[in-house]
Amino acid sequence: MEEMSTSKPEKPTTRSARTVSASVARRALALVAVGAVGAAAVTLLVTDGFDQPEKITTHSVAGPATTGPVSASSFGSADPGTCLQWTPTDDPETDRQDLAQVSCAEPHRFEVAKDVDMSAYPGIEFAPGSAYPGAMRFSQLRDEHCIDSVVDYLGTKFDPNGKFSVGLMFPSQTGWATGERTLRCGVQQSSNTGVPQEMTGSVLDQDQSSVWDVGTCIGINQNVPSDPVECSQPHAFEVASVIDLQQQFQVGIPNEADQDAYLEPTCTDAVNAYLGSDTALRDKTLTLFWSTIDVTSWLAGSRQVTCSIGKELDEGGFATITGSATGDILINGQPPVPPPAAPDGRALPTPPPGAAPITPGG
Repeated sequence: MEEMSTSKPEKPTTRSARTVSASVARRALALVAVGAVGAAAVTLLVTDGFDQPEKITTHSVAGPATTGPVSASSFGSADPGTCLQWTPTDDPETDRQDLAQVSCAEPHRFEVAKDVDMSAYPGIEFAPGSAYPGAMRFSQLRDEHCIDSVVDYLGTKFDPNGKFSVGLMFPSQTGWATGERTLRCGVQQSSNTGVPQEMTGSVLDQDQSSVWDVGTCIGINQNVPSDPVECSQPHAFEVASVIDLQQQFQVGIPNEADQDAYLEPTCTDAVNAYLGSDTALRDKTLTLFWSTIDVTSWLAGSRQVTCSIGKELDEGGFATITGSATGDILINGQPPVPPPAAPDGRALPTPPPGAAPITPGG
């Protein structure tokens, strides 16, 4: 059995004195989305199947003799709400051979929305002996069958911009040759590059906001954010706080400007507390940015956003940071150089063109 997914990156917001500019941050993260589309076309082999075959049944099709019977452990079927777990490896010959049904309260990587038996569809594409579809065709089948299946399963609770994505599991080439035609549609939590992450609890019961835990560092690849890594590893930014917008906006749907107005001071205070100093952000030459929630996500029930810290590059994208911002860091391999301290006394306004310079007491 193989698996395909989609994923979505976090979206920074508009510029302020301490925010990454929207054009830079969104452009960098847009490249993540492009990479995720490419990752979705890469299939991962899953052989064998469930370690509890007595709990599942097997789809089979009539037709010419095959190389062997289709057993429950090769793919089987799963009811909506079933949660599946496996141990990923880098070896395609051994990856996911321990695929098993588990309680959704336990860590898992896939929650089933619907099994679709393609052998029931007319035409020769899924008939016995038909050619194995390629990665692009499976991607189309995911969009054709799984998006609607997930929306039906979650109802209005599905946030297309949230941390969960629509996934597809499908038979391996060997399983296809033996007559397996089941497509398994479901929900998973994918990294920026499309790798399924462990999740706990049913998606039906969770806030789907696209956030990472405080202290998470997001890796970097060619100045673009990638997947979570240890903060001791090179990364693009670090999550300093998770903010629940429901506490501020209890009635109605806030627009982006209202969210920005609330999040600028709120994130600044949260980051200062996270770093342990009101001057640490400035001294480490880092910039603050946050995510916002659009109308679609708000209606789906998402309420959480992140306040993050990184280093914007003049040419676009992010600098490479090593170490947690709560301690000593390197930016592009060098320790940050704090800017000159602000002068004492009141700030003097810039004189209009042609006017004499303004002097203190003048």
